[in-house]
Amino acid sequence: MAFQESITVRNARLDAIETVVGTAAILKLFSGAEPANCAAADPAGTLATLNLPSDWLANAAAGAKAKAGSWTGTGSAGGTAASFRIYDSGLAACHMQGTVTATGGGGDMTLDNVVIANGQAITVNTFTVMAGNA
Repeated sequence: MAFQESITVRNARLDAIETVVGTAAILKLFSGAEPANCAAADPAGTLATLNLPSDWLANAAAGAKAKAGSWTGTGSAGGTAASFRIYDSGLAACHMQGTVTATGGGGDMTLDNVVIANGQAITVNTFTVMAGNA
């Protein structure tokens, strides 16, 4: 059965993401492909671990929630970023995951440069979560 939600409900669902994950979210970038789901083991090739800003997502509007603040860090290994995972502060649980591409590449998250070297500065350019059921 298909159903629709108001923008108010969609925005409220999106705003709950930051409440569940917390204000000290951690982003990991991997060279391996996105796993089947968040319960699966991490992909191969950890390239970087970034501590996201305390307010890491903007307030939802029009059924979308975009990154807030500057998402930057430093590469810890070399490789080409292909996937990401967002964890709570203790790395106890993966709460979100997706694909990574360079800007314009159509990934769930885009970086300034997907080819990462150890010690290289990394900047996440775009990340937006869209609510379904419009």
